[in-house]
Amino acid sequence: MPCPWYRTPSGSIIVTPDKIINEVLPTYIYSRVSSHNKQGDLITQIELCETFCISKGWEITKIFKEIASGMNDSRKQLLKLFSMPPGRLVVSYKDRLTRFGFNYLETLLTKMGWEIVVIHRDKEEKDDLMQDLVAIITSFCCRLYGLRRGHKKAKEIKEQIPDETCS
Repeated sequence: MPCPWYRTPSGSIIVTPDKIINEVLPTYIYSRVSSHNKQGDLITQIELCETFCISKGWEITKIFKEIASGMNDSRKQLLKLFSMPPGRLVVSYKDRLTRFGFNYLETLLTKMGWEIVVIHRDKEEKDDLMQDLVAIITSFCCRLYGLRRGHKKAKEIKEQIPDETCS
């Protein structure tokens, strides 16, 4: 087991902390809303995260903001964030980062050297479950209606193409 202290020949005890207390980490803010009509909330999230970081004495390296579903697994700004050097990731609520699998994501990122800071972790579980259920239903409805619209559009296009037979 590593020893966090040692004794000098003169008898003095020197303590070496495992982690530097004021470690300078790049600090990233990520904020997300699900639709364009919620852009005001996007600004509110950023301001909240900026105020939080300033109160902690953290210098903000970059701010990532996105309008996309929390269930979308190919969000451009989030993927761009993960291509940055590991650092401190600040979000207002955990569902701003992802709707599902937050614990998996947090565990993986922590093992990769990231620190995840969620400002409001004390959100009620019941509300969280209801929002997750609504998000699932909304996502599946959008995909289902999108598929129907796609099939309808394809059928319309096929009807416009003249049926030519080779003689």
